[in-house]
Amino acid sequence: MPRARYKSLVDALAGDIRSGRLLPGTRLPTHRELAAAEGLALVTASRVYAELEAMGLVSGETGRGTFVRETSLPPQHGIDQPEVVAGMIDLNFNYPSLPGQADLLRGALRQLALSGDLEALLRYQPHAGRQHERAAFARHLGSRGLTVQASQMLIVSGAQHGLTVTMMALLRPGDVIAADALTYSGFKVLAEALHLEMVPIPVTADGPDLEALEMLCRSRAVRAVYSMPTLHNPLGWVMPAGQRERLVSIARRHDLILIEDGAYAFLAENPPPPLAELAPERTVYVSGLSKNVATGLRVGFIAAPEHWVAALERTIRATTWNTPGVLTAIACGWIDDGTVIRLEAQKRADAQARQALAREVLTGLNTISHPCSYFTWLPLPEEARADQIAVALMREQVCVSTAEPFAISDHVPHALRLALGSVGMDDLRDALLKVRRVVSLYA
Repeated sequence: MPRARYKSLVDALAGDIRSGRLLPGTRLPTHRELAAAEGLALVTASRVYAELEAMGLVSGETGRGTFVRETSLPPQHGIDQPEVVAGMIDLNFNYPSLPGQADLLRGALRQLALSGDLEALLRYQPHAGRQHERAAFARHLGSRGLTVQASQMLIVSGAQHGLTVTMMALLRPGDVIAADALTYSGFKVLAEALHLEMVPIPVTADGPDLEALEMLCRSRAVRAVYSMPTLHNPLGWVMPAGQRERLVSIARRHDLILIEDGAYAFLAENPPPPLAELAPERTVYVSGLSKNVATGLRVGFIAAPEHWVAALERTIRATTWNTPGVLTAIACGWIDDGTVIRLEAQKRADAQARQALAREVLTGLNTISHPCSYFTWLPLPEEARADQIAVALMREQVCVSTAEPFAISDHVPHALRLALGSVGMDDLRDALLKVRRVVSLYA
């Protein structure tokens, strides 16, 4: 097909979509039907749809066909935090806070102002943190069932920075990293930025399909596995002990790096031991204080085998040099005086209350969640489309995320992730009622 005609067809379909002549949700002809109707080769028809998909105008869904996207919804909605306008109820991002936390900060700042060590905080810090601060975080991890030495700890600027440091230090462009087919959106953005090849592990009710991972490792040169075994985001599972042990066995058999994300691990009561406790020689444990304390406290930590600490430290130097001394001092003070443990207990109770409310309001809908988590996964009925529902909810002043930011496989399920931790309980009830009503209208 001449290039001008091929481009004209792409432009014509794009124009019909943007003008509204082809409405969101419209099922387009199959690749074969388009080829027959336009007198194209099948490969050319596929290329037409591929270009429209790259433009964010259509989405191809395995087993269902090609559909017109809701173009008023950004293609990566849910990855980039939008500016929430006045009156908008945010069920997209979690930034849980408790009454009185501002007073805690005022007290910490007053105490810090009286500290004899204040001048030291104005200077460059060691890249991995000062020794007594690393020891504080090691003690904190002990409360999560992970035994590490201060020399294994590195302090970073939040868990996302911790993931960045880990993946930059231990992986190279082109390396293959396996992750759950639905996984944390920030990992997906980071892997793409670092030019890593993500391969999906099918998910089950209790965690990743480890038989599929074993087969994947036999057929591909997988270098690492990214995992959230304790309170998975977005599906909320806590991986059973036996499955953790099997994952460790696979990692040892195929010499895999395990990257364990513990951002929400504090919410699970009495979970099995972390992967880093089961396989300390090959696991990097990454977490932070954004969810259990406050999102503005950009302090996180890495626990790693001794033989990787130097590489991780060099990467901290290359990215931020060191975590800001004032923030780190506040964080360590709150670890040492028990504030972090108290906040974690209060937030577990808060998350339980929010989950109970979600179960009550969304009764009858197919929801997936953990009773202590700050999010609920809402698979949609077969005939519903997530992008249309998300836009309808935005018109109702409710912001939610679709499954697209969390999916690393070609198949993106029609589902919503509802973040429950960022608004008051009354607003949360109102928002969930709107979700229930809008989903019912489109189902």
